[in-house]
Amino acid sequence: MHHVQRFDRLASTQDEIHRLAAAGAPAGTLVVAEEQGAGRGARGRPWSSARGGLWLTLLCRPEDGAGAELLSLRAGLAAAEALDELGGLPPIALKWPNDLVADGRKLGGILCEARWQGTALEWVAVGLGINVRNPLPDGARMAPTRVAEWRPNVDVDDLLWPLLARLVPLARGGPAQLSPAELATFARRDWLAGRTLLAPVAGAADGVAPDGALRVRRADGTLATIRSGDATPAVTVAPGGTAPPRAR
Repeated sequence: MHHVQRFDRLASTQDEIHRLAAAGAPAGTLVVAEEQGAGRGARGRPWSSARGGLWLTLLCRPEDGAGAELLSLRAGLAAAEALDELGGLPPIALKWPNDLVADGRKLGGILCEARWQGTALEWVAVGLGINVRNPLPDGARMAPTRVAEWRPNVDVDDLLWPLLARLVPLARGGPAQLSPAELATFARRDWLAGRTLLAPVAGAADGVAPDGALRVRRADGTLATIRSGDATPAVTVAPGGTAPPRAR
């Protein structure tokens, strides 16, 4: 069961979900805005949210906190599947921990914000922004793209409902580790795999662990597991979609 609330304009769908959650809204509540005035991305960075894009947040109340740390990856897998269903787009890749990538450019992103009562997890706001037909932002850290580049007639609702069907099952959390099927699916979409990274650890990206951590193979052969931070390739992606080189 889910409850969808749609708004013409909000400061932030994340803030609205936190407000609703504090007032007792059930897991599966969704907030969708045509436009955000103060959208935000990871680490508080501004997120351009003009009309024509899909801006939403799902309220998750994981049982016993199970799977909460994997919500970003699972939401990414769900979004990639929904985008595939549209047809006509290049293969959708996932850049750990929270980016959707098409043709080497950023198509969307995920932001998870948890709220705790002492040591007990109360809820997680799972925000998702996808560029559909909206104007693309200037000065983005990774060159952006949008669905309209390949499917100019697609609008937000064409993507919203297939996406919700895949996102809502996450509202109660999930297993504390990625299943073999999830790991295999992520591996097929893993945009970082084999690429040389400068940060958070220098080395070659080597997939994700069952707990969602990024694995990085250092030059000396040792393996680092990273649970937070931005993955920074050695070469920035160019506006034309050129990807950074893979390590050899």
